[in-house]
Amino acid sequence: MTVNTIFIIILIILISDFILERMLSVLNIKASKQPIPSLLSGIYDNEKYQKQQAYFQANSRFGLITSTFSFIILMLMISLSGFGWLDGIVQGITEKPILVSLLFFGILFFANDLISIPFEIYDTFVIEERFGFNKTTPKTFILDKLKGYLLTILLGGGLLSLIMWIYQLNPEYFWLIAWVVMSVFGLFMNMFYSELIVPLFNKQTPLEEGELRDAIEKFSAKANFSIKNIYVIDGSKRSTKANAYFTGFGKKKRIVLYDTLINQLTVDEIVAVLAHEVGHNKKKHTLKNMLISLIYNLLLFFLLGLFLKSDVLAQALGGVEANFHLNLLAFGILYSPISMVLGLLMNVLSRKHEYEADFFVKTNDFGAELISALKKISGQALSNLTPHPAVVFLSYSHPTLLQRVERLVE
Repeated sequence: MTVNTIFIIILIILISDFILERMLSVLNIKASKQPIPSLLSGIYDNEKYQKQQAYFQANSRFGLITSTFSFIILMLMISLSGFGWLDGIVQGITEKPILVSLLFFGILFFANDLISIPFEIYDTFVIEERFGFNKTTPKTFILDKLKGYLLTILLGGGLLSLIMWIYQLNPEYFWLIAWVVMSVFGLFMNMFYSELIVPLFNKQTPLEEGELRDAIEKFSAKANFSIKNIYVIDGSKRSTKANAYFTGFGKKKRIVLYDTLINQLTVDEIVAVLAHEVGHNKKKHTLKNMLISLIYNLLLFFLLGLFLKSDVLAQALGGVEANFHLNLLAFGILYSPISMVLGLLMNVLSRKHEYEADFFVKTNDFGAELISALKKISGQALSNLTPHPAVVFLSYSHPTLLQRVERLVE
């Protein structure tokens, strides 16, 4: 293909993606005004429903502004050969390929983040504050930013350097070696994320003895599932929204409950939410997803290995000849349609897994409690209860609340 052909394809992909995003947003806004289904009645009274609608509209408008702004910046960078211009600058600073790429991506990352900060501040301290969700202080916001920068430099920069070094060392089998390295890193992070990364941002404490722990241990014995590592995380440090998650394997498996979840739900409802997470583990969903991700990443690295040597890709972004950073950037854009299709398939599978985990809760006699918990969590978060089916199909990793309740009451 010629440089112009690649350039046009890149523009078509970016424009098509933006148009699709906007069309889905319009459909979702229209669907949000539909009457709430009878199965979900009682989640909102009239006053709270008006608040939910206002919250949804505020986020929709804000999403339109941020996505349009990002789209314009990206189109200007592509159309005016901004990435090629930046490549020329960093090439003039050093001749070492790895340092050149690190500088290139580092400048893009920090420039993008600095541009995004005003939007993040508005989202956190205006929208979330206005609707009673925000608990983040300016100090916490700044510290989170600084810690995020440090992790990006150490982990992101370190991994990127390693991947580039592998490419220089063995271009022919780069894709395979890089895939192995990233797979090992992904497994390590899954095992130790809660121990190494989470403590940098949140405090985790073992769930204390009492009614809740007794109920959880009673359920675990009934379900024949060993639960020893149960932690409470101070989610209320940043938001009033509730959550829970399961992480790790074997002896490292850990269930984490947000303190907001404990404060909002009854003991039986918390056990039901926890049972859902146990259901994922019993059905080996995490393992299945990891195996699928390994195959997905193998394809990704194989194709990347083919594209890294192409002068045409670099030139389409304004560069002179093939280099790691420009080719990686161009490949990321060209690969995005494939990524979208694979992501869609993963969402279909993920929704299937959610139904299976819910069914596990139901078969353990906590179906009614799970429905009650889901309704409370959705109501407290001012969730949109009537999303458009197209939006659900294309972008939801979980079934809608209505779909989950319908299955649970069957």
